Amino acid sequence: MLNRLEMMRIFCMTAEASSFKEAAARLGISPQAVTRAIKELESLLGEPLFYRNTRQIRITEFGEQLALRGRDAISSVDDLFITSGKRQEQALGGVVRITAPVVIGKHFLQPLLSKIAKEHPHITIDLRLSDMHSDVVEQQIDIGVRVGFLRDSSFVARVLAKVSFLIVATPELVAKVGKPKTLEDLHQLPTIALVDKSSGKHWPWFFTDGQQINPQRTSFIIDDSDSEVSLVLNGVGFAQIGAPLVMPQLRSGELVSVLDEFAAPGWDLNIYRPRRGPVPERIRLVYDALVQALSDPAYFPTLR
Repeated sequence: MLNRLEMMRIFCMTAEASSFKEAAARLGISPQAVTRAIKELESLLGEPLFYRNTRQIRITEFGEQLALRGRDAISSVDDLFITSGKRQEQALGGVVRITAPVVIGKHFLQPLLSKIAKEHPHITIDLRLSDMHSDVVEQQIDIGVRVGFLRDSSFVARVLAKVSFLIVATPELVAKVGKPKTLEDLHQLPTIALVDKSSGKHWPWFFTDGQQINPQRTSFIIDDSDSEVSLVLNGVGFAQIGAPLVMPQLRSGELVSVLDEFAAPGWDLNIYRPRRGPVPERIRLVYDALVQALSDPAYFPTLR
């Protein structure tokens, strides 16, 4: 039988992991040892600590509260045996799981998170990029970044910026085919369509008063936002693109925007945490860094 401190240490590590197997790998023990420790602790406390099936584990509400108290207790014991220089590094250790849309994650989160990973080697960044809404419970997400409406009102969410969508093209293309003056003019111009991977359909173009159109003269169809920007820069057609992705090119004159008077209100850029309550230091560090960067127009350029 394991002593109670060791059982609690195994439990707290498992609470941060996506599976018993992952917790075992991080602890350097077998998955069977993790399973035995959790079962002994559940028997001792008389409460289930995890919901589990063949595919995943999910911590119970009782388990979440125990993990918060347990981490503090273990840290207090460990403090007796570590030097002050290592104390802060240990407090920051662990995994931080983040989800974000693909293009925002690649352009704006990945550079910042790479810097954090280098500066804090005890933090493991787990970044999941998807344009579809993630199952934050199954993936045990700590921080999420999303554009638009959040489906779950229980999230602890904060709006950091507004993302406007602009109709852009090269000055050369505008000089060649003409500048549209109305939304109907777009049907006569070469355009680039972006495919929604979840539905297989083209994303509609959004404008004021809830208007949506799908331009009829499509020159190119693509399912990747980075490629869409490249096609626009190559003069293939007009496209509706999020302002943060093209603001540098608009400022340099490589691209121009048209029909600005018809632009729809910007969409919220949200950062959120699925869980309420005390926040571990490593998650707070990453969360605060993301808030600071994505709220800064110099880092995340917007029209505001």
